[in-house]
Amino acid sequence: MATDAQHRLVRQASRALGAAGLAHAYGHCSVRLDAEHFLVAPAKPLGLVIPADQCEQVPINGAFPSHLLGEVRIHREIYRRRADVNGIVRSMPPNVMTLAAHGISPQPRHGFGSYFYPQPELWNDPQLLRSDTAAAALSEQLGAGRAIMMRGNGCVTVGTSLEEAVVLNWYLEDMARVEIAGRMAALSANPLSQVDCEARAIWAGGILDRMWSYLTRDDPENTPSC
Repeated sequence: MATDAQHRLVRQASRALGAAGLAHAYGHCSVRLDAEHFLVAPAKPLGLVIPADQCEQVPINGAFPSHLLGEVRIHREIYRRRADVNGIVRSMPPNVMTLAAHGISPQPRHGFGSYFYPQPELWNDPQLLRSDTAAAALSEQLGAGRAIMMRGNGCVTVGTSLEEAVVLNWYLEDMARVEIAGRMAALSANPLSQVDCEARAIWAGGILDRMWSYLTRDDPENTPSC
């Protein structure tokens, strides 16, 4: 059974994604509860989630509940395959959408991009994923990666926590922004090397906490500081 804190976390993540412009009318996020269940955001625009909303507990195995949004299958299939994943975001950031619609995956050219070395996977199918077969195939293509872009449909990011998945979603959007800006200016700098990316893509020093605090700074369910 999900705790009040886990419901609150999913609601906060939902509002953070909406406030940052990473999700609009569509998108969802979830947190793993245990080996058999996860908790997914309410079926409504993420920016409109309120403190009174209850999230939905979903079985990782067994029949998919018919009343859920069809693409929640993506979460289930990733959790089945990735014991290291405890949080997932499905979103439609504008710059990611632009690149994905053109069949382009950005390369790591700055610090935020280094987390996705060598580059995010690209699911080259514009259709919505509303079958177990398609969701399983996308999850297989994601492999051990942190993100997969979906042609014409945004992206999915995964993390060892929901906070990490949300932060990576923001990083991926900034990676796409840098890629587009460089192409518009006809810049030709080489992407960061594997050595550079491995050295840069770290969480030490409060990197994750600071971005999570930034993205949730005005959240109505923040715990008051003493």
